[in-house]
Amino acid sequence: MTTKIERRIKIKHRVRNKISGTAERPRMSVFRSNKQIYVQIINDLAGATLVAASSLGMETCPKKEQAAKVGELIAKKALEAGITTVVFDRNGYLYHGRVKEVADAARNGGLKF
Repeated sequence: MTTKIERRIKIKHRVRNKISGTAERPRMSVFRSNKQIYVQIINDLAGATLVAASSLGMETCPKKEQAAKVGELIAKKALEAGITTVVFDRNGYLYHGRVKEVADAARNGGLKF
């Protein structure tokens, strides 16, 4: 019997074998902890994080609203850095709840994926 974390890591490895971020289309990775949500846009070929955003300092609003604000923030930072298209990496999490809020807000902010 596998735990929830082991299952997520297994899914994460399966997905990461298929997707990779390039300079033209970097990978947008989402990490979700119990209290915060973190998003990075990564060029895997160079091994560099191009843009990052997190919900640190936004503890006053509900978690889903925090996720939406982080999605808007990452889209704004990415567009300022000249990044318009990304590959979405949900990092083994279900595309539901906070992960979906980040993705929808980033799309509304102007990112394409």
